[in-house]
Parts: sequence; C-alpha cells; structure tokens
Amino acid sequence: MIRTNQRFIPYIEELRKKGTYRIEVNAFGPKQTILEQDHRYSTVYLIKSGIVKCAISDENGKEFIQEFLGEGMEFGELEVFSEKLTICSVTAVTYLETYSFSHSTYNQLLKKDEVFNNLVMKALADKIRYKAPRHSYQHSHPIEDNVLRLQKLFPDLITVLPKKDIANYIGVTVRSLNRALKQLEQKEDPTN
Repeated sequence: MIRTNQRFIPYIEELRKKGTYRIEVNAFGPKQTILEQDHRYSTVYLIKSGIVKCAISDENGKEFIQEFLGEGMEFGELEVFSEKLTICSVTAVTYLETYSFSHSTYNQLLKKDEVFNNLVMKALADKIRYKAPRHSYQHSHPIEDNVLRLQKLFPDLITVLPKKDIANYIGVTVRSLNRALKQLEQKEDPTN
C-alpha cells in the first residue's frame, strides 16, 4: 500500500556528498500540499522520510487516491517526461522530508549518470507494474478483503490514515468502509 524504494536514497546521498549536482532537502508538515493537480511545476521530489498521498479530483471534487508513497519514491517526475501539467495533487500525510531536483538537474542526471537513469527507469516500471494488479484486486474482491489486505501490508493503517483516505484509495464511501470495519471487528470478536 505505501510504496517504498530503498535503493534510491543511498545513491542520492552519495550524489549530494559529491556536490556535482544541486540537490536540496525540503521539509513539509502533515496535510501540506506539495503539488496541485493541473498546475505546472519544475521540481522533482524524492522522499527521504514520511508518507504522501497522490490523488486525482474529478470535476465534482470527488477525490480518488492513486497511491501512497514512502521512502525512496519519486513524484513530479512524470512531468519531466511529458512536459505537461501535473496529473495528481500530492499532499503530505505525515511529516515529510524530501530531496528535490530542478527539471534541468534531473534531465542532466538522466543523460550523464547511468546509475541514476537506471534507478529512475526501474522506479517508473515498478509504478506501472503495481497499478494494474492493485486495481484488479480492488474491483474483484469485497471491501472486507481489501481492508484485510491493506492491514496486512500496513498494520498501522487505521491509526495513520484518515478513513476518508482509505475509502478513496479502495474506491468506496466512508460509510461502506465503516460497515466493513465493523463486520471485521465482529468476525474477530464473535461476542459483539
């Protein structure tokens, strides 16, 4: 559920120590929006610590959470390749520290640093590979199964993420999520 990429951070730390490229460290508080959907930005972020949610809102304001990203995951990189407006809004869920690169620095690294380029290509491939099975599972299994699967992947799910975000992530209403949570509670404690 909260995706990470442990290979990226040590390499970025190594690049920062060399000082050849400008790589900044940024901090964001919980609920702080870093990127807004349908805006143009010129920065790519790599999560050093913390969690963000990537969400798309439709014309009626209904939010669909694409994914939650954790340590070592990038956001804002698709816009480097597409040169278009951002697809998702990205908001900090917890206190967040990131590395950031300008688009020009990111492009230089892609062209001149084979290790960096391979890390980016692998990360993009993993993002694509992850989405289809997740969506397939969510649409073909009951809400309770989705919640159990999420809790297995992220045991602190209910304490860290608001129920609204969990519901948006699995594509259900908060009411349906609450009903599923109650049913799961009753299965765990049959005396209820």
